[in-house]
Amino acid sequence: MKLYNKHRKVELIIDQELLEKIGNTGIVHFPNEFGGFLIGKYSDDYRTLFITDYILPKSYKGSRYLFERSSKGMKSFFSKLFKKKKEYYVGEWHTHPNGSTGFSETDLNAMINIEASPSVNIKNPVLLILGISEKQLNQATFYIYDNKKLIPYE
Repeated sequence: MKLYNKHRKVELIIDQELLEKIGNTGIVHFPNEFGGFLIGKYSDDYRTLFITDYILPKSYKGSRYLFERSSKGMKSFFSKLFKKKKEYYVGEWHTHPNGSTGFSETDLNAMINIEASPSVNIKNPVLLILGISEKQLNQATFYIYDNKKLIPYE
């Protein structure tokens, strides 16, 4: 699946199978929100982001309208991943059970904090929000973070 962000003139590529796998992981936690980290790499010109995998947090809190994950222990994991596969953290994903894929103020603030974090070396992280029901993935929207805004890919 290939998506484009007109604002930044960048594209995002993710295998449909991987997107469905992420969705199914979220469905297991229905009716609570759930999420994790997105893994990938950029093309040499940084115009194309390839999402290659996802990682689940070691600890988290999930409720009907909230997902909070810990990043504890992830720094060394990401360091090893980069050395081994030249892939790295590129953003976040989480579900909205029986909800839309629109982002909340909480989602935006989380991305602002991620971008500002000295331990995160990425200026335009992506956010994937999955609208799920008890049995299926209904919708998925990717956003790129840019200058305190979340702008959707189409």
